[in-house]
Amino acid sequence: MLGHIIGWAHTRFGKLDGESLESLVVRVAADAIADAGLEPADIDEIVVGHFNQGLDPQGFPASLVLQADEALRFKPATRVENACATGSAAIRQAAMAIGAGRARTVLVVGVEKMTASSAAQVQQSLASASYLPEEEAGGSFAGIFGRIAQLYFQRYGDQSDALARIAAKNHRNGASNPLAHMQKDLGFEFCKAVSEKNPLVAGPLRRTDCSMVSDGAAALVLAHGDVAARAAKSVGLRAQAQVNDFLPMGRRDMTRFEGCTAAWGQALDQARLGLDDLDFVETHDCFTIAELIEYEAMGLAAPGEGCRAALEGWTEVGGRLPVNPSGGLKAKGHPIGATGVSMHVMTAMQLMGAASGVQVPGATKAGIFNMGGAAVANYVSILERVR
Repeated sequence: MLGHIIGWAHTRFGKLDGESLESLVVRVAADAIADAGLEPADIDEIVVGHFNQGLDPQGFPASLVLQADEALRFKPATRVENACATGSAAIRQAAMAIGAGRARTVLVVGVEKMTASSAAQVQQSLASASYLPEEEAGGSFAGIFGRIAQLYFQRYGDQSDALARIAAKNHRNGASNPLAHMQKDLGFEFCKAVSEKNPLVAGPLRRTDCSMVSDGAAALVLAHGDVAARAAKSVGLRAQAQVNDFLPMGRRDMTRFEGCTAAWGQALDQARLGLDDLDFVETHDCFTIAELIEYEAMGLAAPGEGCRAALEGWTEVGGRLPVNPSGGLKAKGHPIGATGVSMHVMTAMQLMGAASGVQVPGATKAGIFNMGGAAVANYVSILERVR
């Protein structure tokens, strides 16, 4: 194991008007340490995942964690960023600190405060994670993924029904997740139809194909196996892989997320498992077209056949491989820096049988795919219940 998750905390995602970046950080930091059965003095290192890029005026958040308790003063604290995969980058740094023998307990916090910014500021901040000389004309990440959807449709035919099935599935799952931004089952017909309430946003993508702008935070404590042996609960980080691809989309086939495929292959090899050994997957559905292509990239379906996974119910809870039982980014929300940590927390809750409302029965092993940019920074984690 690369480390053991022994405690966690997670705010509700959404428009959190009464919360500041600092209050979110302090709350989840204190709650995660307490959930791990530790005292703040027991924490050896702190890693904060925060994308920001102008979304919040507070641009130096690492030491905000120290506001949670005086005993955290003088602990090493570092902020990391890797676009929408920032949270997983923070967890990777924590695992490396433990593996190198530099720490036995690491507090990881992922956080983002987005809704106080204007729509134009959010658009500009997110677009900064694209290759500007090539993609700035797209204007937004919705525009970029709209183009990806158009390329996919040109090659494999109109997949609008499959995308609507993915949106409906994730909203149905999110409706049962008390931590989700949108807790409403929208239904397939609403997600399928272009309407005043569900207009086209970019290319063939409708509003229901796009994740929302959210605030939120999540935190976890990653510990060495000796510490985890004394903890009340333990979810092992059995494997983690990071693969970065070219930033310009012009250098890649955007109907295939090849970095995602490579990351899944490395992580499963490291874990000595196959995809069929997993009980569910949390994957990065910033847009429904991303989830569709990710089915193919992870090996669930052949290229061009990801629609079968959606239309034939393979990815429903109770199907061949449930995907995004939490509601995913689509319904749970996507506060950038918090997303990767949230995915690990929600997965750990599932594996401990503590995912209220969205539990996958009997789950013991799961995979997580979190990406930064348009399949540029690709992270896959394999988690397994230990105790």
